[in-house]
Amino acid sequence: MDPELEAFIPLFPRADLTDPVSERKSLADLAAAVPAPDTAGMDVEDRTVPADPDVAVRIYRPHRAQGAIVWLHGGGFVMGDLDTEHPWAARIADGSGAVVISVNYRLAPEHPYPAALDDAYAVLTWAAEHAAELGIDPERIAVGGHSAGGGLAAALALRARDQQGPPIRWQLLNQPGLDDRQETWSARHFTETPWMNRDKVTASWRHYLGGTPATAYAAPARATDLSGLPPAYIATAELCPNRDEDIAYAQRLLQAGVSVELHQWPGTFHGSQAILSAEVSQRQIAELAATLRRALAE
Repeated sequence: MDPELEAFIPLFPRADLTDPVSERKSLADLAAAVPAPDTAGMDVEDRTVPADPDVAVRIYRPHRAQGAIVWLHGGGFVMGDLDTEHPWAARIADGSGAVVISVNYRLAPEHPYPAALDDAYAVLTWAAEHAAELGIDPERIAVGGHSAGGGLAAALALRARDQQGPPIRWQLLNQPGLDDRQETWSARHFTETPWMNRDKVTASWRHYLGGTPATAYAAPARATDLSGLPPAYIATAELCPNRDEDIAYAQRLLQAGVSVELHQWPGTFHGSQAILSAEVSQRQIAELAATLRRALAE
């Protein structure tokens, strides 16, 4: 493990997701301790997207932005909100120059699948329909997210393809949760890794699926046809249960004719980019922003 990251392991909470309400508070406390992002170069606005029910979003609009990304926070489908994602959404907007539309999707177990995906799809549709108001090119809208949010972004791309929804320029998938079956080597063997481990992933999927069988829109690794999807950037952490399912998904996208950039970060663990003092974390966040900038450029 990267020594700068290893020093922080004792400070990470030992969440197991058995009590989502208390774990949400722990994540909020953790996010509040992250150094505040610099938002001087952008306008930040909270909006409500009309849907059933309405969806709250926070829009980060850098000056002279032209492209946008619908951004979905992590938290195992059961934690996270606009405030916990603020440090990351703002940094990605600042580094990429793109409008970041951070989505406050409904959380499990109170709202199991497909609630979160429905919320994300409503925001994607709204963004495309209101591109002029947002000051963006409707042909330059990406989707992306961390962890569970990365899985939701992949599902969003599948659904938009299948339902002839808004065109998606690109997918930015950071350590995405894609496969509820947990049959890969990393899913089976990473039982004691920091922050995210096998038991926690199991609980996350249990809450999200709510006892219903997983479909490709819930767990994108189950999709049999990956052709016609947007180009993707997929980042994995070496010591993460999701690692091998993410690498396998990248390979399957390539085999389906989809352009993919895959970056495996050695010595890192799931969510370790939150440790901003570590040099590797700074490189991870900078690369997420830089690849988004390139993808949305003309």
